[in-house]
Amino acid sequence: MRLDAVSKKTVGKIERLAESVIKSVKGRKNPFVEIPIRSLANVHFDKKKGVVQLGSQTQKRYFFNVAMAKKFMQTFLVSDACKELVESGKTTSIRDLYYITKHTIGDTRQNTFEEQDESDPIIEDLEVSLDALREELHLFASRKGSMVGPVTIRDSGDTIDLRRMGSGGWAVPSIVEENVVQLGKHEARYILLIEKDAVWSRFNEDKFWKREKCIIIQGGGQPPRGVRRMVQRLHAELRLPVYVLVDNDPWGFYIYSVMKQGSINLAYESMRMAVPSARFVGLSSFDKDKYELPMNVAIKMDDGDVARARQMLAYPWFADKRWQREIQEMVRSGVKFELEALSRRGISFITEEYLPKKLREKDWLE
Repeated sequence: MRLDAVSKKTVGKIERLAESVIKSVKGRKNPFVEIPIRSLANVHFDKKKGVVQLGSQTQKRYFFNVAMAKKFMQTFLVSDACKELVESGKTTSIRDLYYITKHTIGDTRQNTFEEQDESDPIIEDLEVSLDALREELHLFASRKGSMVGPVTIRDSGDTIDLRRMGSGGWAVPSIVEENVVQLGKHEARYILLIEKDAVWSRFNEDKFWKREKCIIIQGGGQPPRGVRRMVQRLHAELRLPVYVLVDNDPWGFYIYSVMKQGSINLAYESMRMAVPSARFVGLSSFDKDKYELPMNVAIKMDDGDVARARQMLAYPWFADKRWQREIQEMVRSGVKFELEALSRRGISFITEEYLPKKLREKDWLE
């Protein structure tokens, strides 16, 4: 099969990794794979770029090392399977890759992998070692996320009008790179990322996107890579501002921060995933008073919530005075609110009054 430029480059990286090991063996040296460390200790916040980035620290995974031999073997099992996928022009799920590479070794009772939580980190190790994204390795995760709005796209050669997607919306695939999904004509003024499917459904049913001329997209909680990359592409290629609508709790704030400057675990992909100019449009810790939410819709914060909120106060990306005030108020009040609490003011209050007012008055956090 004839490979495109990206696929050729990916195959070349895998082959060079294998060749480096062969060279070590021929030189009677202990073969190893050098892997960038994916932990908080090797991550820094780049204030100028506004994103979390991976540092330069690495670790070596040796073959002749009892503690490392299995992971060394697993690394090359996964890389070989990915090479086969790329060369055949096929993709598969990270779940399927686990089964493809799982087998019993010889006459032993030892398996190459016992559970998928062994193979998933190996995939991420391979990404950073090769400087090749999971999508370039032809791997995808389960679909999660829906999208509608005044925009036309092409998905694997099919033209799709996101203005005519009914109640379910277009299911955002895991791989949304330019060779798979192309963006077409649009009349959108902005992108609204909504944390929850139930709230997104309210916005879709009320045709908020049509009235406001915006693209609404949800990721079912923490947005998966496909959704984050889709939002980043819409922002960068269509030059549209991004607004994030999440719960008033530490988890909601975290979702916003990941969308804005990236995550620690995927710091090596921040430039492709993050939108540093993304704006937080609620729920704010002060909305309970501003929008007269009754306390019977509040949820008491537990010790874990309080600890997480206090931890966020130390994050450099929450150092702004307004964010410090926002988080401190959450801790002081001891309560949190879900977006659905706004339904106490009316089933469509969030789409007809709350968010339009927020946007009109520029009542957001950055």
